[in-house]
Order: sequence, then structure tokens, then C-alpha cells
Amino acid sequence: MRGVREQEGKREIWESYLWEEKGSEKQREPEGDWAVWLLMAGRGFGKTRAGAEWVRERISRGESGRVALVAPTPDDVRNVMVEGVSGLLRVSPPWSMPKYEPSKRKLTWPNGAIALGFSSYEPDRLRGPQFDTAWCDELASWKHPRETWDNLQFGLRLGESPRCAVTTTPKPIGLLRELKEREDVMVTTGSTYENRDNLATEYIEHIRRRYEGTRTGRQEIYAELLDESEDSLWRRDWIEVSRVREAPELARVVVAVDPAVSSRSASSETGIVVAGADEDGHAYVLADASGQMSPDGWARRAIAMLDRYGADRVIGESNNGGDLVEHTIRTAYDDRVVPYKSVRASRGKYARAEPVSALYEQGKVHHVGGLDALEDQMCTWSPGSEGSADRLDALVWAVTELLLNRRGLWLWV
Repeated sequence: MRGVREQEGKREIWESYLWEEKGSEKQREPEGDWAVWLLMAGRGFGKTRAGAEWVRERISRGESGRVALVAPTPDDVRNVMVEGVSGLLRVSPPWSMPKYEPSKRKLTWPNGAIALGFSSYEPDRLRGPQFDTAWCDELASWKHPRETWDNLQFGLRLGESPRCAVTTTPKPIGLLRELKEREDVMVTTGSTYENRDNLATEYIEHIRRRYEGTRTGRQEIYAELLDESEDSLWRRDWIEVSRVREAPELARVVVAVDPAVSSRSASSETGIVVAGADEDGHAYVLADASGQMSPDGWARRAIAMLDRYGADRVIGESNNGGDLVEHTIRTAYDDRVVPYKSVRASRGKYARAEPVSALYEQGKVHHVGGLDALEDQMCTWSPGSEGSADRLDALVWAVTELLLNRRGLWLWV
């Protein structure tokens, strides 16, 4: 009897790892002849589990011996793809558990297959290694998506049928749009609600109340790949073609602040954008530190950006809440004199933004790395748009100060 119970226990353990029975149809590898499986799904859909199970199954079938694991950051490789609640260590059965060496970003399975971790912060690390399998997680949030992807593709050359799985919540970046249209890419989409049985009821109700019917909800819940607004002043290809990995030596750097004031929505953000200009009349957007913060919080963050980037001064709109920005910045620290300049809006938001948009079209403004939230706002905001555009406002103030301020020494048109 004891032997029977032991056999039944072993069978239950074995059956618990049968992903082809546990996972939904959309979470399992699609049939057909494809090079890339693009799984675009909402938050909480189970994308990470699907990617980890796909890697495990390819290794167990002997179809993969060298795997590339690519995430936005090194921490994401370890905390999500490997050690996460749906990562490779959690989905692997005891009889096929890989040995994990965090310092080497390496996993080794009992059959000799290995997986190496990479991040979009270090695209050059993908030069040289070669693979037969790649799992790319949250590609839409990669810092250097194009360069990381291209280096990976050159190395994906082992075996008879090298394959790549991309698991991501979509964002309207050029690379994702291109993948979606390729003939050798199999696209699977799914919403957060499709995995409601495995999510907390309170979570489902919260996102329904907060985001249902909004643009954010369409992207983060229903995984829609949103496009640009037809009335927007910016185009994503302008930003993409001028994007750089590093800024050159800069003649001047400013931190622009556009605060969320009480008259706005409770969800409004304070825009904090850091930008600099070189001697040749080009501007470089270095950072977007915007977010929902208290006045003391955004003042301290702006000053932290001033110090981090060696900026010359903080700038803020004087007729947006009176002297709110200047007063809050100057009183954030009792023992600190912060270089500050007030700017005043003499025209409406759209009119102020137009000349800055023209500089982008001329290729005179460059984003250093990825600035997804800022770029989303730039390419979707138009007159009459719902919600605030604080990130965009801060950007306009920064570039105007650096390149269009006719009263200063920094005029290049």
C-alpha cells in the first residue's frame, strides 16, 4: 500500500509540471513555421510563465542547448526570468533543475544545456555568443531595443531551427511595430482578464475601476499596440532616427520642472526633464524623472537631478501656480542655495511646443537611450487630449531654454 501511495505521489508531482495541460492555449508555443513568437499581453496575463515554460520544454525535448535570456536590466534577468515566481527555477521539475550561477548569469541543466543572461543596458555583451534559442522579456521596455535586438539576431544561428520568444506588454516603439508586421513572426495577444482565475479579485476590480476605458487600460490590460495621435506634433520615427546611446560633451545642462498643481487631476504628474545642449546647437534629453509626488518630493528630486547631471540650473514656469516652483525649490533644503530661473508662458501649450517639434523634425534633438513614458506622451498628446502632459511641458521648457531662448547665449535656429 505504501508503494502505491508513493507511486501516486510521484505521478502527481510529474503531472504538476505538464504545461501542455495546465497552460492556456495562448500561453503555449504556437504551431507553424516561424522564427519569432511575439506574445503581447496585458499585465498579469502569465507572459513570464509562458516564456519560462517554453524554454524549459525546448530544453527537455533536446531542441535547445544554448539559450539567451534578455531582459530590460540585469536585475530583471535574475529577479523575473530566473528566480521570479514564474521564472525558470520555479517551473523546472526536481529531476531537471538547472544549476544557477548568479555571478556568471548562467544556468546549466543536467543534460548539458546552458542559458546565459543579458540586459538591454549592455547590448554589446551579445556580440560574439551564439544560440539556438532566445527568450526576450518586456522588449518594449528595453533601454536600447534596436541595438540589443540586432546583436541578438546575429548570434541566433545554431541548430536547424533557431527560435526566439518575445513576451511583453506592448508599447508603441518602432521595433515592436516592425516585428508585428513580419511574415516570420507568430503574434499572440491576450488581456489581463483572461487570467483572472489566477489573479486576486481586488486587483481585477482595481484595474477595472482605474483604467477601464482609458488609453492606459487599452495598452496595459488589453495589450493594444497604440499608434500616434494624428494631431500630435511629434512622430516616433523622428525620435528613433536621432536617438543616441551617449551624449557628447555638453555646454549647458538644465533641469526643467512642470508641477502638478491642485487644480489638476489627482493622477497628474510633475514633469521633471533633464536636457543639455552642445556647441553645435543640438539638444540631448538625458533623463525623465517625472512622477506623482508631493511638492517637497518633486523639489528634492529636481535638485537630485541637478546634482547627478551637473546641471547649471533648475527652470520652472512662474505663472503656473504663481511662484510655486521657485519657492518650493528654494526651501527644499535650509542650507542649500539652488540656481534657479523662472520662465513665463506668453503663448498656449501648442504654440510653445511647435518650434520644439520643428527641432525634432530637423534632427536637432536627441534622446539618450529610451524614455518611453515621455515619448508616449509626446506622440499621443494633442489639443483636447484628456489628462495632463507634464512630462511634455517640462521637455518643451528645457529645449526652449537651451535652443530657442533669444534673450540668452544659447540660440541656434
